[in-house]
This record gives sequence, structure tokens and C-alpha cells, in this order.
Amino acid sequence: MTTTGEEHTAAHAGPWWWDRWRSAVFDAGLALVSAAECGAEGVPFARDAGLPLAAGVVFGVLAGSVLLIRRKWPIAVVLVAIAVTPAEMGFLMGAVGLYTLAAAELPRRIIGVLAGMSLVGTLIVTFVRVRQEMASGDLTLGDWFVPFAALATSLGLTAPPVLLGMYFGARRRLMESLRERADSLERELQLLAERAEERAEWARNEERTRIAREMHDVVAHRVSLMVVHSAALQAVARKDPEKAVRNAALVGDMGRQALTELREMLGVLRRSGDDGGGATRVPPARDRSQVPLAAVGAAAAAAAYRADPDAPAPAGGDGGPCLSELDELVGQSAAAGMVVDLSVEGELRGYAARIEQTAYRVVQEALTNVHKHAAGAKTHVRLAHRGAEIAMQVENEPPPEPASVTAARLPSGGNGLLGMRERVLALGGVFVSGPTDAGGFRVSAVIPAA
Repeated sequence: MTTTGEEHTAAHAGPWWWDRWRSAVFDAGLALVSAAECGAEGVPFARDAGLPLAAGVVFGVLAGSVLLIRRKWPIAVVLVAIAVTPAEMGFLMGAVGLYTLAAAELPRRIIGVLAGMSLVGTLIVTFVRVRQEMASGDLTLGDWFVPFAALATSLGLTAPPVLLGMYFGARRRLMESLRERADSLERELQLLAERAEERAEWARNEERTRIAREMHDVVAHRVSLMVVHSAALQAVARKDPEKAVRNAALVGDMGRQALTELREMLGVLRRSGDDGGGATRVPPARDRSQVPLAAVGAAAAAAAYRADPDAPAPAGGDGGPCLSELDELVGQSAAAGMVVDLSVEGELRGYAARIEQTAYRVVQEALTNVHKHAAGAKTHVRLAHRGAEIAMQVENEPPPEPASVTAARLPSGGNGLLGMRERVLALGGVFVSGPTDAGGFRVSAVIPAA
């Protein structure tokens, strides 16, 4: 875990302009040493200038103490060092001031000008001092030594502090840039984690909705027919035993079919997905801030079949119902006592598995609704195969007198029409349902064939 800029500043707050207490103590120590040096060098300066020794010492102490503000005003420190260069004091202050100036985030032009002024001042003072010593006889070297000593001294006191300051300043800026990049990457990772959590939650919700819709489509129709047949069985058990036997056989067959479809669906849900088929569950994260990115991929893999209309049905079942089984579906409703009229326009051709399943489910759910709400009513099922689309319509006439149909008492969850609408709209189709003027009910859907 990296440390952000705000945490870094809060953790190392120091007095006044210092970032840390350690820096403040270090600068105070440097200022104390510089004041002592300048105070000691103020004695010969006062003697040469004919001033009281105390005045020279006080002047040196005040000049050397300026080093305390080197981090806040490095330009002022360098200017004071240049000003006291003729007095031959402040060598530590000048070197530290130039180092701080070069390390600071200032324009290179200002750094170059002040470094040049310090170089020239030190060069002139050293040249004059060495020439005076040679004239007094203290030095017996040749004339070449004067410019050499002045140039070497000025470069030695100016170049190393400036170069070191530039190096450490660039290094510090590089570290700050790396810290900012690390902070930015950490924020991006947090944002990606949040988005991954949202996508995983969305994928889980989509899977729950799809499973609930499939369960409703698989179970509701057959169970509704079973309830209708059981009601008819109860009514004719004593009057017509043979018909009661046939109805009981139909109830058993439908129950077995419903159980078979349920087992197939539950088998798909239990499959781990190692073979690439079936539903892949997104493992719930213990901590909402630690949602694995692989969860999104797992959910996307589970939904890949739904995202591609031309993809084959997922493994683990028989591929789902198709339009060729529509006659059998209508026959089951007719066996339950419903008068169903099926008409097909156009020639049946190969559609994508998802399109055929959606068309089949729309007709199945519409017939289930007739069993629930208008038992005994005559129903018209129309299917039209057009060039670029497939259309279906299920319309029932008004039900007969309530006395003949209330025995079934089929419950309704209110999700059938919603599930049909979701299926059709997901394929880019149009879905309309509502009562007719004659008192019946109509369900219409148009699904693109491509």
C-alpha cells in the first residue's frame, strides 16, 4: 500500500515552513554553526575595517543566522552570502545557500545568475587577497599562481554545491512524481474494483432474473394443465371412469415432463462450468471491497449464449423448445378441454435457437394465461413466417359462464406477461398485450428473424 500525498503531508507536519521537525532542527543546527563561523570571522574583519570587535562579531552572527531561512527564501540566503564575501566570511552559508537554491524549484535562469554572481564575487575577493599576500612577501610563487588560485577557489566554492543541489532536486522531484503516479494507480485500481463489483452484481441479478423466467416458463404451463386436468378428473371420476383414467394418465405424463425439465435445469445450475457449458455462478465476495475481477468474466461467460442470438443453446439440456413442437403444445391444451385453433402462414425455416425458444415461450405463456383466467374459452393461435421477422398472436374469446371454470382456481404470480415482454424486447422485437373489444384477451409479438 502506497502513501498518498495527503497522508504524507499529514504524517510529517513540522513548524512554520518546515515539512518535518527533523528538518527544522537540522536547519537550526546549520544556522548555529554558520553564526559561529561568521562571528569568528567578524573579528579580523572588524580589525581590518577599524571597527569595534563586538560590532564585527554581532555582524557576523546576524549574517550567519540567515541560513535558518534557507528553505523558505534561498535567494535571500545567497544574496547575503554574496554581500558578505568581501568581508571573507560566510563560506558555509554560501555553499549551503547555493545547494538549496539549485535544489529548489526555481527557474534555471535565476539559479544561473546567482551562481554566477557568487562565482565572480569569490573570484574577485580571492584574486585580491592572494595578490596582497604575494605583494607583502607571504607567498613567493610566480604571477601565474594568482589567477589560478582565484579561479580554483571560486570554482571549488561554487560548482560542487550547485551540481549537488541540482542532482538532489531532480531526484526529489522524480520521487514525488513516482509517488503521484502510485497514488493515481491506486485510485484507478479502487475505481476498477468498484466497477467490477457493480458489474458482478449486475451479472448476478441478470442470472437470477433469467433463472426465474426459465423456471416460470418451464413449470407454469405444465402445472396449469395438471390443475385443469385434475379438476376435470374430479368432475368425471364417477360419471365416466374411462375418461377419468385418460385424464389421470395425462396428469402423470405432464408431471413427469415437468420433473424432467426441472431436473435438467437444476443440473445445469449445479454444473461447475469446467467443460465450458452450463451456468457459471459468480462466487460472492466476503468483503464488498474485494470483488475479484474474474467474477465479471465468469458471469459474462455464463451469459455469452444469451448475448449472441446466433449461438447454439447451452450444453446440459436438449437445446430448449422449438417451433416444430408447437403442434404438441396446442394438443396438450386441447386435451385439457380448451378449443384451440392453430393457423400457420409461410414456411417454417431455420431460426436461431434463441428466436425459436422465445416464440415458443410466448405462445406457451399465452395459453397458460388462458387456462388460468379464461378456462374453456376458444383460443386462436396464429403464427406467421415473414421475410425478415416472425409474428405470433394468441387471442381468446370471452370465457363461458364462470360456473364451468372456477373449479381450477389457478394462482397467478403476475410475472408471465413481464417475462414475455423481456424476452421479446431483448431480441429487438415488439410485444403488445391487452383486452379485446369483444371481452377476450390478445397477446401479440413480432421478433426479427436475423
